[in-house]
Amino acid sequence: MLICSMKTTKRIIFTGILSILGCISSFAQTQFKPVKVSHAEPIFQDLVRDLGARKGEKEFNLGADFSSGTHYRENGYLAEYEFAPINRLGLEVETDFSFFTPKNNSTREQIPGNRLDGIRLSAQYTFFVSEKSQTSMALGYTQVLEFTDFKNYGRGKVITGLMYSPFFVAAKKWGSNIHTLVYTYPMIQHELGEKGTQVDWQINTSVMYSLPNSGHFIGMEVNKEITHGKMFVSLRPQIKIKLDSHFAVGIVTGIPVLHDKENVSSFFRLVYEP
Repeated sequence: MLICSMKTTKRIIFTGILSILGCISSFAQTQFKPVKVSHAEPIFQDLVRDLGARKGEKEFNLGADFSSGTHYRENGYLAEYEFAPINRLGLEVETDFSFFTPKNNSTREQIPGNRLDGIRLSAQYTFFVSEKSQTSMALGYTQVLEFTDFKNYGRGKVITGLMYSPFFVAAKKWGSNIHTLVYTYPMIQHELGEKGTQVDWQINTSVMYSLPNSGHFIGMEVNKEITHGKMFVSLRPQIKIKLDSHFAVGIVTGIPVLHDKENVSSFFRLVYEP
């Protein structure tokens, strides 16, 4: 009887330990892996980090943008690194470069100078995630340091301006495959050494369809910029192809609507998630 009692007691203790460990594990998952809704992120005007980002997530991006105006062709390049130091907070560092070549016998005076456009520092916090309604919302802020042309280095100020952009993001998933997103912000620009600021607005919306069980998606991004009381709209049909568990590539065509000085452009993005 005593031996049976001891065996029963050990079994109870062992079962209790397993239950406690299970509770701790479940609690840890709840604490460190909060609910996250999967949203298809636009390729051209991408977010600082996935909505509902989890601690430890990170991503590297390389991008190339090819466009042309009346007097020149522009090749733009970007490199960015984004990561989540804590749950639901995303941080990003991005550099953007622009290089111009003349067209139609245009002179150098008619085209901008090659330059490092700026360094962008961004933070984004997802303050609302609802698994029931498949909706996420975030607030964030972007600070941009704007630089002079390469040819002017050593001749004056290297940093010529600052841009401040608080932003708001809202996304909703409809069913299993349709995604909608709104990403809007003011661009408050201040040229160093000059008085006053200029305020423009960006209102970006997108509709995406994710192909089932593939990681690929196709969709349309609509970028609307309000400058000096006028709205300029660009349609950007796009596709994202997931190459493997770490790499994806995005391809975008930019179609300006009622723009006098812009033509069709193309944009490519290579995404790497460790």
